[in-house]
Amino acid sequence: MNTKYIVVAVLASLMALPVAAQETYQDTKLIDNDLNGTARYVGMGGAMEALGADISTISTNPAGLGLMRKGQVSLTGGLVLQSGVSNDLRYRDIGVRINGNQTNASFDQIGIVYPVRFMGQSRLTLGFNYHKSRNFDQILSAGGALSNASQGKLSAIKYDKVGEWGWNGVDANYQRLFEKTGEDGKKTMDYYNGTAYLFGQYQKGYIGEYDFNMSGSINDRVYLGLTVGLHDVNYRSYSIYTENLEQQAISSNWEELKIDGTGFDVKVGAIFLPVEGSPFRIGVYINSPVFYDLSLTGTNALTINSPAGNGNSDNNCSYDYRVYTPWKFGVSLGHTMSNVLALGATYEYSDYGTIDNRVIDGSYYDPWYGDVYDSSSSDDAMNSHTKSTLKGVHTLKLGAELKLLPNLALRAGYNYLSAVFDERGFRNGSIESPGVGYATSTDYTNWKDTNRFTFGLGFQASKNFSVDLAYQYSQTDGDFYPFMSYDGDANPDNNCVVNATKVSHKRNQLMATLTYRF
Repeated sequence: MNTKYIVVAVLASLMALPVAAQETYQDTKLIDNDLNGTARYVGMGGAMEALGADISTISTNPAGLGLMRKGQVSLTGGLVLQSGVSNDLRYRDIGVRINGNQTNASFDQIGIVYPVRFMGQSRLTLGFNYHKSRNFDQILSAGGALSNASQGKLSAIKYDKVGEWGWNGVDANYQRLFEKTGEDGKKTMDYYNGTAYLFGQYQKGYIGEYDFNMSGSINDRVYLGLTVGLHDVNYRSYSIYTENLEQQAISSNWEELKIDGTGFDVKVGAIFLPVEGSPFRIGVYINSPVFYDLSLTGTNALTINSPAGNGNSDNNCSYDYRVYTPWKFGVSLGHTMSNVLALGATYEYSDYGTIDNRVIDGSYYDPWYGDVYDSSSSDDAMNSHTKSTLKGVHTLKLGAELKLLPNLALRAGYNYLSAVFDERGFRNGSIESPGVGYATSTDYTNWKDTNRFTFGLGFQASKNFSVDLAYQYSQTDGDFYPFMSYDGDANPDNNCVVNATKVSHKRNQLMATLTYRF
């Protein structure tokens, strides 16, 4: 068997050792919130943070529940469909089959609200709501040409930097078996250039948010609310990366990631009616960071096939870490006209560059309760990369509801989310961080602006029972890279530049909400 081909396989596996820490591009999956909740909330584009009176505002402006006059129980579910993708992908004699579903059922929301009147016109409202804040279901595929570049070549450069970074992620057996010694006596790793690549990924899972709310009104002019949220992370990713290499070799890297964990946050908000006798409302709210405590497991398998022989390498590991998401601030306006037309507008801001990646670096003992707690510290190197790669995100929500008949309402909404990533951002494989030292993969996507369009219908079937329907279309385009560009050799004219492949995430959602009021 040709040892050089085995070395190529091992090199790529070194670059794809299972993750042992958080990383900027992975973090964003935990922060992006879908537009989800009741069908009425979605149908109006989520622009109800000042209008209130919908249980879904519990997770943005908690004061919204204070406007509810009756108790209610609601239940929401539907379908999520991804368009413009295929499970089969082929590029330059490379074929990939992605075992993912383009259509998935989704259980989106269930909640209860119970208002209590006291002291004249003032009220206290208690509420609980579960909703799926993030639906990870997505197929992503890309392919393109490679020139003077490959993942294995980048791995070789990374291997040569081990001593400089103080990184101890290379197994000693790999060093002994697969090092080569040059004429100058220096030990290095070998590589081949790639000619083309193909990437396929299927993500699935969700973040479930459990919100507990207490809100109330003061003389029906001021509404205040507090929500404590618990977040349940269930993320799964299955991907395959294949390269055509020079000398008729082909390498394939298969990866499976699982991220599980919990988090909590606190949200406060208020709604004011500034003009007595007018239904015009102003809403303001602040959402604290979500303090996540997470566990990741990774499995990786790499194979190489060539005329000279075949090779393979498998790895797996698990790791615990923490991520603290950014603060979120919002302001909203709402107005109703003759109980026939409702209009809402919301603006939110969150600085994604302030994500705090944290490494669990010890534990301490509480002698009073006899418990042991983990301690953590910020990963300064990765946080610096996050700050330079991610931006402040602006979200605009617009929505309207028109009552065509006393028991029939028509709704429409629009969302705009500015880009999360700096267009020059890249997944930097040279950061002195455990998030880079052990990396399952090298791919990344710089996603751009998101546009969402929503429509809905509401039908009051009886005094106590109503049915709401909604449709949502969202689209986010992006630039996909299989790995970062890098210096190929000492010759500066021989740099390995990797061009972007255009990708798009197009999602359609159909949903229905059943509500019983009491």
